[in-house]
Amino acid sequence: MTQAGIDFGYPFWLNYGHLCVTAAAGAALVAAFWFGSPIALRLGLAALVVWAVVSATIAHVGIAPTRVPSLPTGAFLVSGGGRVLDVGAGTGRSSLMVLTARPRASVVASDLFSSSFERHFGDERRPIDRLRRNLEAAGMSDRATIEVADMRALPFTDATFDAVVSAYAMDHIGREGAEAAVREAHRVLRPGGEFLLIVVNDDWWGRIAFGPMLAHGNLPSPAWWREVGKAAGFRPVESGTRPITSWFLFVRDDG
Repeated sequence: MTQAGIDFGYPFWLNYGHLCVTAAAGAALVAAFWFGSPIALRLGLAALVVWAVVSATIAHVGIAPTRVPSLPTGAFLVSGGGRVLDVGAGTGRSSLMVLTARPRASVVASDLFSSSFERHFGDERRPIDRLRRNLEAAGMSDRATIEVADMRALPFTDATFDAVVSAYAMDHIGREGAEAAVREAHRVLRPGGEFLLIVVNDDWWGRIAFGPMLAHGNLPSPAWWREVGKAAGFRPVESGTRPITSWFLFVRDDG
């Protein structure tokens, strides 16, 4: 799948902030050498350049906000088909992730698309419009529908979906809200259905790259997410981490 025409609308600082720091600090470092500035200044600028390069690499490997991500596990929806609910779909990264990796699956992309959400993604194009445009640009709009829905009280009947995915969404609504959202994911899944949960992990990679900005809302630990899944009735199957990210594969096991 080509990414031409796909724009997830994430803020400039997340996409390119570290690269801007790299360019500015690099230029200042060259000037400092040219004009024979004190060694302490040159060392400080060199350290800033190194941090910015490392942080840009971490951000674009860990979260990769400009790209359609790959599934973190091949064990999710191995049949390649089924009806999938994307909870907190945003502008479509997780929906396109599933549609790309599982060519016989269909996706219901759901989100509240609230006013605060729109401010985060910019006012020039509403997130729901970005989502629709991204699905069209990827050539996958015929396999996806869009629903306005609160993940804490989903407007779907019980046992409706073969799988649920949620990426970088449930970690933005507080612990009580996240617990309710995980319970709702369990409710709308058919017995044996799979739930792929992807969240921000407050690890050292993220602290290096983003510092205090990463710790918004006192991010829960991977162990907390695992226990919340089990309390909702899920059986943990697989889990893992990558920079700034934790992921969990759960199964609704009613037996």
